Amino acid sequence: MDQLARVVLALEAPEIVEEVMHVLDRSGRARVVATAGDDRQLVEAVRQLEPDVVVAEPALLEARPHAGVVLALDTRESVASLRAAIRAGAAGYFLWPREREELVSAAAAALRDVRRSAGLATVVAVHGGRGGVGVTFVATHLAAALARRGSAILLDLDPVFADVARALDVPTVDAEAPHHTLADAVALGDDLGPEQLRAALWRHGSGIEIALPPPPEEAVTLGADELEPVVEAACEAADAVVLHLPRAVGTLTCAGAARADRLLEVVTLDVAAFRAASRALEAFAPLELADRVRVVVNDATRSEVTVGDVERVFGHRPVAVIPSERTIRAATERGRLTPARGRVARRFDRLAEALVPAEAARPTELPGDTAAVR
Repeated sequence: MDQLARVVLALEAPEIVEEVMHVLDRSGRARVVATAGDDRQLVEAVRQLEPDVVVAEPALLEARPHAGVVLALDTRESVASLRAAIRAGAAGYFLWPREREELVSAAAAALRDVRRSAGLATVVAVHGGRGGVGVTFVATHLAAALARRGSAILLDLDPVFADVARALDVPTVDAEAPHHTLADAVALGDDLGPEQLRAALWRHGSGIEIALPPPPEEAVTLGADELEPVVEAACEAADAVVLHLPRAVGTLTCAGAARADRLLEVVTLDVAAFRAASRALEAFAPLELADRVRVVVNDATRSEVTVGDVERVFGHRPVAVIPSERTIRAATERGRLTPARGRVARRFDRLAEALVPAEAARPTELPGDTAAVR
């Protein structure tokens, strides 16, 4: 599930080429697939490799290569350099080495832009650092809200415990009532595509499509490599994909988080939940997901820890605050979602709109920088 932006690098100075290539390749978010020393080599590399992004000094962009995203890079800012970048239609302009981190982030974002222009789903991963904060509740209700806006697939990447299946009261898989499971989709391997995946999904009354969990002895064998084709097929089969991540920050959780366009960390208003979420985000730090992470406050009640503390601890206001209601406990105990026209569902409708806007254009900033969804 680890997706890297494929980069063609076009710079005249060999020593700068080595430096930039090293930074991009070591970031874990981009990979240089070719280098070019002049404009003709650049055009040919783009034609043959069709990269996600071109990183080039403005002087080499006069040929205007037909690439998905073009980023201009120079060691010294000048009027001529800026004008050349503008003429080439560059999506960003960066100075090396001062703005190398910004360059890495822009290259990684280019992959998400290319995926969106190709009609692929927006992927939202939901994680909680502490048990009991409501990850399954948030994932299922967000998926239902997304299903009210289009098509939504919910994938439980912790299938051994099958929390999503219990929350949605899905049918039991047995000999008398056979259903396809996640293991059946995995078994298709390279033959798995969007049509094959759709045929293997079970549709909930809310419109959510899910892959039913296999028996525990099969589920325990499923890792990141086995589930990657399922996630990719889901991205081609739906408008939005919600990933229910395991609590433990292991290989599978990190792979799902890295694949996501949005990563929601769920907390409740207590010190233990904040501490666990902080540790989880520290564990995610090598993945450089900061621009994709936002916090959801679930089961919010009056407490010494307040919603305002979220910004102080995590650096952003919560993207959504889900209130505590007695009806929630009653619904979850019965394997039901809260009413689609209720107050809680409306919160998730607004969260869905914030995360996956109806218009095709991607927002320049994730919500949470300005105000919580309430």
